[in-house]
Amino acid sequence: MTRRSFLTTAGATLAASTLTHAVEGIPLEHAPLPYAPEALEPHIDALTMTIHHGKHHATYVTKLKEALTAGSLAGDDTIALIKDIASLPEAAQTAVRNNGGGHVNHTLFWKWMAPASSSPRTPDGKLAAAIQTDLGGLAEFQKGFAEAATKRFGSGWAWLIVRPDGKLKITSTPNQDNPLMKGIVADEDLGTPILGLDVWEHAYYLKYQNKRPDYITAWWNVVNWNEVARLHAQAAK
Repeated sequence: MTRRSFLTTAGATLAASTLTHAVEGIPLEHAPLPYAPEALEPHIDALTMTIHHGKHHATYVTKLKEALTAGSLAGDDTIALIKDIASLPEAAQTAVRNNGGGHVNHTLFWKWMAPASSSPRTPDGKLAAAIQTDLGGLAEFQKGFAEAATKRFGSGWAWLIVRPDGKLKITSTPNQDNPLMKGIVADEDLGTPILGLDVWEHAYYLKYQNKRPDYITAWWNVVNWNEVARLHAQAAK
């Protein structure tokens, strides 16, 4: 092995290790919402939450279980499944990417929101300091994040991630892809997701119709900054 190839391999291994230890496992189960469906109103309506969680998320879990059963694969930790999809049998890769990604993304998404009265309206402490240092402050971060969410063509997600070097970055992925997906997401956009916004139409169309920017603006009112700060502290260890 040449010195260059050794350094490349070592760097990739370090990055993978950093991501591995920064994310908690997610079991293959459809857990209940951490609050009542109407708890996020008027910003996110109860009917959307009921359909989004009870139908869309549930379907991802069901289809992932079916794919794993068909491929005789274990699914105790969905994070582990989506992190290295290329290592799975080829016949299972698309189903795990779509449905495993959907399960992970939504499990995190419900926790990234909370009733407006139960979480601070802005980040503070080390998270606020990192946003200031890495992204130019809260206003610039929200502007850049909203732009990533608005410009995501079709269905997908906007993300705030912690890169393996500890720096914050705004990214976006199509469909149900996740920043943890090595080999699918570009290397420069790999990282630990600490905040994400679902911009599939089923997440907002009943209330906001085609006005995605209005949905994004309203969503800031229910961001659970306590959870974001917890994940940031965990990822920055």
